[in-house]
Amino acid sequence: MNRYGHSTPLLHFCLFFFLLCSVVFSELPTNQKTTMISLSKAIMNNTALIWDVNKDPCSWKGVKCSTPGNSSIAEISLSGVFPSSDFLPLLCQIDSLVSLDLSNNDLTSIPDKFITDCGAIGGLQLLNISRNSVGGPLPTFHGFVGLKFLDLSFNSLSGSISLQFEGLVALKSLNLSFNRFNGLIPTNLGKAMALEQLQLSNNSFEGGIPDQLIDYLNLTLVDLSQNNLSGPVPVRIGDLSKLEVLILSTNYLSGKIPETLSSIKSLSRFAAHQNNFEGRIPSGLTKFLKKLDLSYNKLTGSIPSDMFLPSNLQTLDLSYNLLTGSMPSNISQSMVRLRLGSNSLDGTIPFATFGALENLMYLELENNSLTGSVPPDLGSCRNLMLLNLAGNKLNGALPVQLGGLSQLQVMKIQSNKLVGEIPVEITRLQRLWILDMSWNSLNGSIPSTISSLQGLMILNLQGNNLSGSIPETIVSMDSLLELQLGGNQLIGKIPGMPVKLQIALNLSSNLLEGPIPESLKLLTGLEVLDLSNNKLSGEMPPYLTQMATLRKLLLSNNQLSGIIPEFNPWLTFDAKGNKDLINATTSKASPNTSPNTSPKSAQKGKSLNLSFLDESVASALGIGYVVGIVIGIAISRNWVVQLKSKLNI
Repeated sequence: MNRYGHSTPLLHFCLFFFLLCSVVFSELPTNQKTTMISLSKAIMNNTALIWDVNKDPCSWKGVKCSTPGNSSIAEISLSGVFPSSDFLPLLCQIDSLVSLDLSNNDLTSIPDKFITDCGAIGGLQLLNISRNSVGGPLPTFHGFVGLKFLDLSFNSLSGSISLQFEGLVALKSLNLSFNRFNGLIPTNLGKAMALEQLQLSNNSFEGGIPDQLIDYLNLTLVDLSQNNLSGPVPVRIGDLSKLEVLILSTNYLSGKIPETLSSIKSLSRFAAHQNNFEGRIPSGLTKFLKKLDLSYNKLTGSIPSDMFLPSNLQTLDLSYNLLTGSMPSNISQSMVRLRLGSNSLDGTIPFATFGALENLMYLELENNSLTGSVPPDLGSCRNLMLLNLAGNKLNGALPVQLGGLSQLQVMKIQSNKLVGEIPVEITRLQRLWILDMSWNSLNGSIPSTISSLQGLMILNLQGNNLSGSIPETIVSMDSLLELQLGGNQLIGKIPGMPVKLQIALNLSSNLLEGPIPESLKLLTGLEVLDLSNNKLSGEMPPYLTQMATLRKLLLSNNQLSGIIPEFNPWLTFDAKGNKDLINATTSKASPNTSPNTSPKSAQKGKSLNLSFLDESVASALGIGYVVGIVIGIAISRNWVVQLKSKLNI
């Protein structure tokens, strides 16, 4: 007989016993079932979560049971569904809990019974009460001997911290960010010194960084940003040999950047911007770093020659310091973002360096004293999205190779000494949305192909020596919100303008002639119209009084005639210097009272230019985010004011 041909009685018995055991061991304890049913009834009015009491609680959304066998409840997530603090103690009756997530709710307090009962659950490893409205002082966490991860961030907890966490012997991660804590940085964070991640950002902690914090040698992440910390960084910081991320930004820290940081091989990110650090940048600081931000400090001296070189370095921000000397000539091929703006750097921009920087997306060197020409090799940075060379002493002609920057969205080269014509190749940059070449010595005509930049929102060419007429094709630039052509030598009549212009149309201080065209009445969202210092003639069109969004109208120093219509009182109006204009209320020649400043006679960079998106905003927020804000607010008459408020400028 084939030994596999029949099932023996013994095999039947074993199978039955196995199935019986599976059923028995998959049953949750009665007390856990009862607790879960009570909890379900307590939150049944909350439509964000529906628990069917007729089904196994292990199948409920947000509930996970132990495996194998589903013999106990291990994890409960009530993120975004729990209405109040009243039912928290119910959860602590489940003594098998390993993870409890109560984030994103309306909790206003942590009941004492919750701390007492949940503290007795020896296996509880994760407790997340972040993003609630819990206020008052921090409770003392008695028990919780197995707790490894505690997140109380984004609440309204206040007061100082002393021994509230001392008993958390297993604690590895503590997040108290975005609360209202004050006093000194806590150092009693678990007697076992097991802490690996400490996040205390966006509070009101004061005093210095305590030396005792360095005793937590397992730390991999320390975030103390957005507090009121002062004094130097402890030299012992280099003893944290496992540290990967150190964020000290937006405090009042002073002294020098510790040289010992360069010895931490695991450190990949160091951010200390917006402090009072001074002195020289230590050599070798970027040896192991991927990201470094030391902007908005008082650092002096030259940039270390080895600073740009490490192959792992991706982002470097040294802007808004007091650095001098020239740029290092060798730059890491991994560099994605390089910000050196608003220092006192001189010398030339390294030429050959940029040919190999295929990963570079943001290059910001504005407001220095850099000389020489714009490197043609910049055209090889195919992924460059933002180029800001404004406010330097660059000379020579713009290289045609810049036309190869197919991903470029922002080009700011204003306030230099550039000469020559605008390369027609630049008009091929289809992704461009800000182009600012103002306050240079560019000559020749505006390329008629400028209209091919259909995504362009800001075009600023004022303060140059441009000649010829304004291209008729400019009317087709449907995305344009601001056009600055003042302070050139443009001739001819004013052509049709893009109907979406809203921020400003500035054609002042040119040689334009003829009447103010009827086509301008199509600019129904325009806030500033400056046609001053030209040779415009004829009468003032009546439609100017009907442009409801207009806030400033400058027509001074032209050859206009006729009667000045009556404008709304909120309009700033200037028409002096038109000898044949007559005030409607007095029937006399009106000299008008508003002063006028020609862009040519104004200090360089100070003429009428309401472009709200300067280089610091574009670099700080990221290009795509700013574009989204611009488009979203552009439909409002007061959108410029609103945007400035949003960007805090």
